[in-house]
Amino acid sequence: MNNLPTNLLLFMGLLSALAGGWGGLNQTQTRKILAFSSIAHMGWLLTALTLNPPLATLTLLTYLLMTSTIFICLNTTTTKTISDMGTAWNQSPALLTTMTLTLLSLGGLPPLTGFMPKWLILKELMMTELNSLSILLALAALPSLYFYVRMTYLTTFTTPPTATTTKYKWRFNPNYKANL
Repeated sequence: MNNLPTNLLLFMGLLSALAGGWGGLNQTQTRKILAFSSIAHMGWLLTALTLNPPLATLTLLTYLLMTSTIFICLNTTTTKTISDMGTAWNQSPALLTTMTLTLLSLGGLPPLTGFMPKWLILKELMMTELNSLSILLALAALPSLYFYVRMTYLTTFTTPPTATTTKYKWRFNPNYKANL
């Protein structure tokens, strides 16, 4: 690790965060979205590893915890695409809440757990006077946050169409006679 210049490693971390964020924007399969998210998170991890190795350990452990949780949730709901995510509400509201909080945490939304390592990395960059890199890295996190918010929206605010069992759906029945 000491053989590579620090600036090159920081630049590779920024490129990884940008590539992962932008690559995941157009995806509809949850596995591909999480793969691009991993690329983006590895950019943050590489930046942390370059500046402060104990911070990189914290970042890795936090990421592993969140990613394991979201994979368990997606496996439980048998979700393959983001359009399938609306079915999570029918299975378990607790699972939906866990999935929602984990997705937003992976995106780095404050005050959730995933925000903490990113904030500490940005703080470390500012302390080493790499202000432009910290701004660019923070901006690189926005596309990832967008596709996680999109996944959260599809999970919580959309439901798949369901067939009703009633004969008349919200219509007036002219043949109905009230027993008076």
